[in-house]
Amino acid sequence: MDSDPLLALRHAIKTKSAITYVANSEPTASLLAASHIVLSPTLSLPKSTTTRYSKPGTSASSPSDFFTLEAVYLAWLLRDAPVAEYMKQARDNGLAVGFVSVTERKSIVEWLEGKVQDLKRIVSLAAAESTTPPGTPTHPGVSTIPLITPKRAAHAADTTTTPSKRRYVADQQDVEVVKRIKQNEVELRDRNTVLRGTKPNNFSALRATYSEKLKKLKETKPGATPVPAPTAGTPMQSRKAKNLYPIIMISSSPTALITMHNVKRFLQESLFESSSAARERAAAAGNSRAEDVIHIDRRRVPPSSSSQPTSTPRGDIQRYFVVDSTDALQKFGADAWERVVCVMTTGQAWQFRPYRWSEPRALFHHVKGVYVSWANDPPNTKIKDWNVTELKIDPHRRHIDKSVVAHFWQLIDDWTIANKPWLIKS
Repeated sequence: MDSDPLLALRHAIKTKSAITYVANSEPTASLLAASHIVLSPTLSLPKSTTTRYSKPGTSASSPSDFFTLEAVYLAWLLRDAPVAEYMKQARDNGLAVGFVSVTERKSIVEWLEGKVQDLKRIVSLAAAESTTPPGTPTHPGVSTIPLITPKRAAHAADTTTTPSKRRYVADQQDVEVVKRIKQNEVELRDRNTVLRGTKPNNFSALRATYSEKLKKLKETKPGATPVPAPTAGTPMQSRKAKNLYPIIMISSSPTALITMHNVKRFLQESLFESSSAARERAAAAGNSRAEDVIHIDRRRVPPSSSSQPTSTPRGDIQRYFVVDSTDALQKFGADAWERVVCVMTTGQAWQFRPYRWSEPRALFHHVKGVYVSWANDPPNTKIKDWNVTELKIDPHRRHIDKSVVAHFWQLIDDWTIANKPWLIKS
């Protein structure tokens, strides 16, 4: 097998060899957590290895002008994924930038599968060897011995007198053409990025209006009735007057026990259904994709009191919202994190990277943490310092789901009353 990363990947795909991942010499199922990609039993390359596939609009003169092995492999792995899903998966795997664009994905996939023999932006092996800048680190496991050809052997005697090869200098006219092309480039956007918007919130006009009113209040006559100044509790009272419902965040991992497909039935109907079964049921009903925001209506049980019986023993209905991403959370405004009362986790720290608090111990100091797992799973040592409560779901006995969900809501009520009481409907 060729030791060139691109050719090695192409050979593995054409021969349908198993491509696996390794992290610290241990196999892993996650490309994000992996440090190396194993293309064959004898070849393992770092996923950040630079390939010969150059990025569009670059001079192909430095390593940053080329795609990494991870980006090329991810383009082939998600070759059939829709545009929005491909971009989301690329971001989830740590490639917020540097991934193969959707317009370039088809051509590189066809080359990797052997449907085309040549691709314009793949630098030839000879050119790659001659244009590599000095000091560029070599790929681990890749041979650095130059190929000896008859032409080179004949020319070897003149190496002491022949000047070094001149570095390629781009034509100025071509540079201007590329600049004009990049100015007219249209960035592909999905629904979430469009709804997010780019306009900043500017409250300078509001500040100026109220500064004038405060100035007039200070200049009032001593005999006039004083107007009470706003207190620190006023914003909290105004929040409570509005319908600010609590928010629960769950993991976006497809392997999580609780996903956007089954969370409503679990928390509202107290019945656990596997995510795959819920997805199939929704697809049969014509809903191919899960919503990014789901509301849960739950009847709160009032505290029992023997001395003062309540006239509504069934309690009030409390509404909660469930989201699985920070993009969906931003729909609730700039203070959305003040309304988050619970974060369900699968024990994977990457879940918290886009959160307001990316460090688990800091995050679960501000919100209630719940670790969801099977009842027969062994203890997870990663969460022992996270300040989370374990919620165990039985794989087979559905009749105990009701008690599990009741325990969950009791945890949420106790934490919310103690830390964010203004979110509880009185």
